[in-house]
Amino acid sequence: MDTEPRSKSKTINKIALASVSAMVAETTTFPIDITKTRLQLHTTTTHPVSAFRVVTGIVRNEGVTGLYKGLSPAVIRHIFYTPIRTVGYEHLRHFFVTDTSNSLSLPSKALIGGLSGVIAQVVASPADLVKVRMQADGRMVSQGLQPRYTGPLDALLKILQSEGFKGLWRGVVPNVQRAFLVNMGELACYDHAKHFVISNQIANDNIYAHTLASMMSGLSATTISCPADVVKTRMMNQRVNEEGKSKYKNSYDCLVKTVRIEGLRALWKGFFPTWARLGPWQFVFWVTYEKFRLIAGLPPF
Repeated sequence: MDTEPRSKSKTINKIALASVSAMVAETTTFPIDITKTRLQLHTTTTHPVSAFRVVTGIVRNEGVTGLYKGLSPAVIRHIFYTPIRTVGYEHLRHFFVTDTSNSLSLPSKALIGGLSGVIAQVVASPADLVKVRMQADGRMVSQGLQPRYTGPLDALLKILQSEGFKGLWRGVVPNVQRAFLVNMGELACYDHAKHFVISNQIANDNIYAHTLASMMSGLSATTISCPADVVKTRMMNQRVNEEGKSKYKNSYDCLVKTVRIEGLRALWKGFFPTWARLGPWQFVFWVTYEKFRLIAGLPPF
C-alpha cells in the first residue's frame, strides 16, 4: 500500500543528493570552467592564447575571486540541471529494464542519456546564459571595458529588459545539442563503464570503480561535446547591434563561420581545460553522489 509514497520519497532523496553533489563538484572545478569559457571566446588566430596565460591574466587583472565570476548562476543551474538529468536517466533506464541483473546496450543508454540531458538543459538554460554572460564580463574588464552586469540578478533583469523573456533562452538550440552530446557521453559512459568494471571484477562497487568510470565518462563527453560547447558559448555571448542583428544567425551559421575563419581545430578550443574540468567534476560528483546514496540507504546508481 505504501509502495508509491516510498518510491516518491526515494526520488526526492535522489534529487536532493544529486543537487548537493553537483554543487560540491561545480564549486570545486569552477576556475577550470571559466578558463575554458575565456579560451572559447578568444576568436583571433594571430595571437594564440594558452590556458595558463588565461588563468594568470584573470588573477592579475581581476584577482583570485575572478576565477569564480559567475559561480552563483552556475550553482543555481545545477540545482535544476543535474537532478533532472541523473534521476531522469535512472527512471528511463528502469522503465526499459526492470531486472537489475540485465543491462541496456550502450546505444540505448546513450539515447536515454541524451534525452535526459535535453530535458534538463531546457529547464536550466536561463541560468546557463547568465553564467556565460558573467564569465565573459570578466574578460571585458581585463580589456579595460565596462562590465555589462553587476551580478546575477542584474544580468537576469537586463536580459529581460533588452531581449525579452525569450532572450533568456538565447542559445538554447546549441545548448540542447551540447547537453544531448554531453549526457550521451557522461551518463551512458559512466553507467556502462561502471557495469563493465564491476562485472569483470576489476573492482567492486566502490570508489575505485567510480573513479575509473568517471575518468572514462569525462574523456568521452569532452571529445563528443566540445564543438557544440564552443558554438553554444559564442551564441549565448553574442550581443544584438543597433539594427537588431547579431553576429550569428543560428548555431549552424556560427559553426560554419568559426570553421571558415579559424579552421576546424577551433571547434575544440578549450578541449584540455574542458577535459581537465570534466574529469575532476565527474570524479567529485559521482564519488560524492554514490557515497551520499549509500549513507541515505539508497541503492547505487
